[in-house]
Amino acid sequence: MHRMDIMYFGNTVRIWLIGTAVLVASFIILLATLRVAQSKLKTLSASTTTLVDDLAYQVLRATKRYFLFAVSIYLASFLLKSGSETRLVIYRGFFLVCLLQVSSWGSAAITFWIEGYLKNRSLSDPSIATSLGLIGFSVRFVFFALIVVMAIHNFGFDITTLVAGLGVGGIAVALAVQNILADLFASLTIVLDKPFVVGDFIMVGDFMGAIEHIGLKTTRIRSLSGEQLVFSNADLLQSRLRNFKRMSERRVSFVLGVVYQTPAATLERVPGLIKSIVDSQENARFERCHFLKFGSSSLDFEVVYWVVSPDFNVHADLAQSINLGIIRAFAAEKIEFAYPSQTVFVQKEAVPGS
Repeated sequence: MHRMDIMYFGNTVRIWLIGTAVLVASFIILLATLRVAQSKLKTLSASTTTLVDDLAYQVLRATKRYFLFAVSIYLASFLLKSGSETRLVIYRGFFLVCLLQVSSWGSAAITFWIEGYLKNRSLSDPSIATSLGLIGFSVRFVFFALIVVMAIHNFGFDITTLVAGLGVGGIAVALAVQNILADLFASLTIVLDKPFVVGDFIMVGDFMGAIEHIGLKTTRIRSLSGEQLVFSNADLLQSRLRNFKRMSERRVSFVLGVVYQTPAATLERVPGLIKSIVDSQENARFERCHFLKFGSSSLDFEVVYWVVSPDFNVHADLAQSINLGIIRAFAAEKIEFAYPSQTVFVQKEAVPGS
C-alpha cells in the first residue's frame, strides 16, 4: 500500500494533506482579503463624512484571526469523512467561535455609536457625557445576554426553563431595587429628553442653583449660597422645574404708586415718562404702562418691559438704571410716590348758641 493511501481516523494521508492545504490557503486568502478591505475602508472613511464607511471599518478592525482560522478549518472539514457525532462537534465549535466574533463586532459597533454619535452631541450637551457609561452598559448587557443564551442553546440545553427562571428572578430583583432602577431610568430620561444640562441654572421648589453633575442616581446642584444640593433623579423629574438658563428674554413687571393728590393731567403724562425712560436703555424693550387701579393709599400704575438678555446681571443693571430714571423724572415733574398711609378727616360739628 502506498504511503499516501494509509488511513488515519477514517481518511487517507492524501486527504489529510489536501485538507491541510485547503486550510492554509483559505486562511491566507481570508487574511489578505481582510487587510485589503480594511485598507480600502480606511481610505474611504478618511475622504467622506458619512458614518456608514466609518462603522464598517471599525467592525472589520474587530475581526479576529481565530475566527478566520476557524472558518478555514470548517471549510477544510468538508473534505474529510467523519461521523455524525464528529460533524456535530465541529459544527458546535464553529458556531461558538462565530458567536464570539459576533460579540466582538457588536461591541465595536456599540462603541462606535456611543463614542462617535453621542460624544459628538455631548460637545453641545454635557449631560450626555455623564450617562455614556449607563447607555453603553445597558446596550452591551442586553447584547451579550442574547449571545450567552444562543451559546447555551447551541450546546443542546433547553433554554425555555432558563428564560422563564430569569424572568421570575428578574422580577424579584426589580422589585428589590426598584428605587435604584427608577433613578437609573430617570437618568436615561434626562439624557434623552434633556429638561436640563450641566451648567443650567434651575429652580426646584424653594431650591435653586446651577447643575454641576448628572449621575446615574443623583443630580448635584450648586446653590447660590455655596452649598451643594443633591437630588435623586426620579424625584427631580417628578418636580416642577424652572430652567432660567433657557430664557432668551426676561419679563419685568412692577407696580408704581403715586399719591391721590396728583392731578389728572399729570397722571396722563406718567406712561409717556416711563416709556421714554425704558426706551433709552440699550437692552430693554418697553411693553406697556397703565393706570390700572385705585389702591388703598395710592394710584397704581403697572409697568411692564422686557430685558433682551437672559443674564441676571444685565437685568439688575437695567432695573437700577430704570428705577433711578423714574425717580429723577418724577422729581422733575413734582410727582410724589405714595407709601402706605392713612388720612383721617375730622368733621367739626357746630355748637348750638355759638
